Amino acid sequence: MKRIESFCVNHDRLTPGLYLSRVDGDAVTYDLRMVVPNAGTYLDNDGIHTFEHLFATYARNSEYSDRVIYVGPMGCRTGFYLVVRDSISKEEVISLVRRTMDFIAAYEGEIPGATRIECGNYREHSLEKARAYAASMAGVLRDWTPDKMAYLP
Repeated sequence: MKRIESFCVNHDRLTPGLYLSRVDGDAVTYDLRMVVPNAGTYLDNDGIHTFEHLFATYARNSEYSDRVIYVGPMGCRTGFYLVVRDSISKEEVISLVRRTMDFIAAYEGEIPGATRIECGNYREHSLEKARAYAASMAGVLRDWTPDKMAYLP
């Protein structure tokens, strides 16, 4: 089988940030890398789960709602995927993700979609962890620019 593109990225060189992963027609995948891969620290499932609910809710209620295709966690527990239509510029994606991190870091209240009827694992959530993850990423992305979005070879 053909090796997929994401396995061609040297994970030993990755650091937290927002990266352009791939373009498939009008679908553009961004990787929100939140921890250093293979460094022994990974995102916890309960924090990832809450982060996902808040990230997806915020992005799908933003001015780009009709252009957000997918928000979801990486199986390796090092970050998230954001898939959008190519009509959103890199600058707009950075702005959206920054605003989303600020929203999650400050969020208080009920976790959207976290009832038994709405969620397949409604008991596994941690708002505290999601807020901490977002606060950390807000700092990383504070001075992020499109020229930093390229993965190193």
